[in-house]
Amino acid sequence: MAALLGIVAFFWPFVVAPGTFGSNYAPPLIFGVLLVLILCVVLSEIAEGGIDSKALAMLGVLSAVNAALRPLGAGTAGIETVFFVLVLAGRVFGPGFGFTLGCTSLFTSALITGGVGPWMPYQMFGCAFVGMLAGFLPRATGRREVLLLAVYGSLSGYLFGFLLNLSFWPFSLDPNSSIAYLPGLPFTEQWHRYVAFDLATSLGWDTGRAVTNFVCVMLAGPAVLTTFRRASRRARFRAPARFTAPQPVDRPGGHETMTAESGDGS
Repeated sequence: MAALLGIVAFFWPFVVAPGTFGSNYAPPLIFGVLLVLILCVVLSEIAEGGIDSKALAMLGVLSAVNAALRPLGAGTAGIETVFFVLVLAGRVFGPGFGFTLGCTSLFTSALITGGVGPWMPYQMFGCAFVGMLAGFLPRATGRREVLLLAVYGSLSGYLFGFLLNLSFWPFSLDPNSSIAYLPGLPFTEQWHRYVAFDLATSLGWDTGRAVTNFVCVMLAGPAVLTTFRRASRRARFRAPARFTAPQPVDRPGGHETMTAESGDGS
């Protein structure tokens, strides 16, 4: 539901004209619903055993780490230092964890840096999708995995920029422009205008983010993956195995054998 809300929040301009739903009320409403759904995601992960108290603490720690890393890049020339952590955490802890981490990281950093505004829900969704999709990547090991994550991190830099432009493009109306939003156009022509707008206005900026993600994952990926996986193993409570003393079992013919049972029934 949270992912569906994000898709609707980004892509509504292609099916609904501005003014149908007040633009002044949309971001606060989206933000409020998003927080409720994120809480539902966390609770469902806890109920299914995907997140326990230790993993929940890990979520808080990584959110704080990302909030501290973000000012180091501050988006200058497209350089963002938070995405490689999202990619690696989503890979290790799963798509639900990655989705939640993307939202909480941007929420925390916005409070620290004063970046609270109508754009914040869209930034939270953009980072949430980056972390979630990392959890759905195919299996790989060793250098192949690091290269896979680095390539994905690079592509996610373009994905984030592509999505974020949708937060303001529908409200930048210019009937004389061939790339501005124009209400009433068919979907294909509207899509062509937006792709041209994205390439013309943010391709260079997104390239800086993509290069940063690729380099950070290649350099820090092996060590961070090892650390996250060690933490992941320790973050799950496991019931200790209990063994009982061997018991004699009567067999036909007067023979006895010894059996043992473990606490997990194996």
